[in-house]
Amino acid sequence: QLQLAESGGGLVQPGGSLKLSCTGSGYRLDFFAIGWFRQAPGKEREGISCISANGDTAKYADSAKGRFAVSRDNFISAVYLQMDNLKPEDTAVYYCAAKSSLGADDYCDMGGENELWGQGTQVTVSS
Repeated sequence: QLQLAESGGGLVQPGGSLKLSCTGSGYRLDFFAIGWFRQAPGKEREGISCISANGDTAKYADSAKGRFAVSRDNFISAVYLQMDNLKPEDTAVYYCAAKSSLGADDYCDMGGENELWGQGTQVTVSS
């Protein structure tokens, strides 16, 4: 059965960059759309990006547009979130989540209902 694992978080200065990875195992990842979410202390979980199973569709929350880019490499069952020009308000635990494509390989959304979540990776943006 599919399992997800995030990596790539850490401490970065404002204006810096991080690239998060979401790696799937146990099942072929190209059957799933993948969403990226984050949760900051005292705030509700926020959907920030998603990418369709075939990689043809990507969406971004307003807070991420122009700074973040999602991509995937189904050959190695990996999804990435490139984060540039990071700001302190980006500090959060970042999660990836999988949703079965059900044949809609070019669709994704950032809804919170997902079949499987990773354990999260901490991103801290601070001087």
